[in-house]
Amino acid sequence: MGYDRYVAICKPLQYHMVMKTGICAILASACWVLGFVQIIPLTFIVCHFSCYFSIEINHFFCDIVPVMKISCDDTSLLELLFFIEGLLTMILIPFVLTFVSYIFIMQAILRIRSSSGRRKAFYTCSSHLTVVILLYTTVFSQYLTPKLSSTMESGKLFALFNTAAVPLFNPIIYSLKNKDVKMALKRSCVMLDPKK
Repeated sequence: MGYDRYVAICKPLQYHMVMKTGICAILASACWVLGFVQIIPLTFIVCHFSCYFSIEINHFFCDIVPVMKISCDDTSLLELLFFIEGLLTMILIPFVLTFVSYIFIMQAILRIRSSSGRRKAFYTCSSHLTVVILLYTTVFSQYLTPKLSSTMESGKLFALFNTAAVPLFNPIIYSLKNKDVKMALKRSCVMLDPKK
C-alpha cells in the first residue's frame, strides 16, 4: 500500500498504467512468500528441540517466543536467528520500503501549491500511515526485544493487541474516509449531545 500511495501522489497521471493487475499480484505474492519463507528456518529448529518444561504454552496462540521459553534445550541460536530474521523481514524490507515511499510522498505533498491540494493528498495517505504506525509499534514491541528479555505478560498483551485490536481498528480507520460513515458519526454525535 505504501507503493500504491506513492504512485497515487507522486505519479497520479500514470497511476492506472503503473498499478496494473499484474503488478498488484506480484506485490501481494511477494508479501505472502516472504512471510512463509521467513518462518521455515525457525520452525525447523523448534521441531528438533528434544524436551520442554511443560506441554502447555502460556500464550494465546502457539507463537515461537513462548515455545522458546518452555524449551529445555539451548535456544541461543534460535534467539539470534529470530532477531536477525525479524530485523530483515520487519525493518530492512517492508519498513524501509514504506518509510522511503512516504519520504517521497511527503516531498511531493510539500511541492503542492494549494493548501486544499496538500490536505487532500495527505488525507489520502493518513489512514494507511496510521495503520502502519500502529502495526509496526506493536510488532517491534512484541518481537524485537533484545534477548527475549520481556516478560511473558507483556508479550501476551502485545500479542493480543496485535492479533485482535489492530485488525479491529483497520476497518474503522479506513472507513473514516467514507463520507457516509462521517455523516452517520455526526448524526450520532448530535443525538448524544444533551444540549441539542
